[in-house]
Amino acid sequence: MRSEPSAEAQFASLAALERLSTADFPSSTAIFFRLRPGVLLKAAVKIGEDRVIHKRPSVASQYIIEEKILQRLGSHPRIVSFLGPHPSGLLMAEASHGNLQSYLHDHASSMPLRLRQKCFIQAVDSIAFIHSRGVIHCDLRPDNFLVHGTGPDSLDLWLCDFGGSTCEELALCADKLPDSGFYNPKLEWKEITFTVDIFSLGSVLYAIVTGHWPFRASTGSFSSVEEIEEYEASVDAYFTDGRFPSVEGLLGGDIILGCWDGTFSKASEIVADVQKLEL
Repeated sequence: MRSEPSAEAQFASLAALERLSTADFPSSTAIFFRLRPGVLLKAAVKIGEDRVIHKRPSVASQYIIEEKILQRLGSHPRIVSFLGPHPSGLLMAEASHGNLQSYLHDHASSMPLRLRQKCFIQAVDSIAFIHSRGVIHCDLRPDNFLVHGTGPDSLDLWLCDFGGSTCEELALCADKLPDSGFYNPKLEWKEITFTVDIFSLGSVLYAIVTGHWPFRASTGSFSSVEEIEEYEASVDAYFTDGRFPSVEGLLGGDIILGCWDGTFSKASEIVADVQKLEL
């Protein structure tokens, strides 16, 4: 009987694969490899100082959670396709246009309103679907939506990165909450409910329509730790005081504000309002 390769041998074999730039996954704890066209490996590994690929045990629980969540969600047009487990991580479908954050930055002045409308609606649909399956994402932001071309003139969103998600029915809780700008600082850490995602969704929708995060003019990456800390402190203070960016005249402005101010408590309520938007 042929023995299974050792863990070290499995990780060493990754070195022969094409490794994607970390710039394509700016906030991910994983390293991504392209196994073949259209198929990515999200690997629980790190690159050591010796430039050798090593196992990363500290994130193993996130991969267990993500696999169980993706299996529960199954196939859906707004969710990244899970292609199965791998000895080094998880296999996912590759999106043709990367993540939404990068897309918004690269197409800040050229993204047509019709595409922003489509992304707006699809972002809402993705959250409504996962909530209908009892899943709370807990880390919604533009980085965690992928942009995929299904035709020459058609782009669609896929929601991804469920390693920090919660599902009561599966007894899964990663104790993760969204980053500043996408999180309601009035909530306590123990309050992981669907409203966590709804508040975050408001900020995602705002970014889709305006091209930038709440109370941040730039669409690019932060240039320093100090800039990150300054943004976090200021946006948390604004949200704690119940102050939100102006949505007057914005596509779906009332919906965005309703996510932030607690008007919506269920994603299904947002879907009903989104259906009134004209495409």
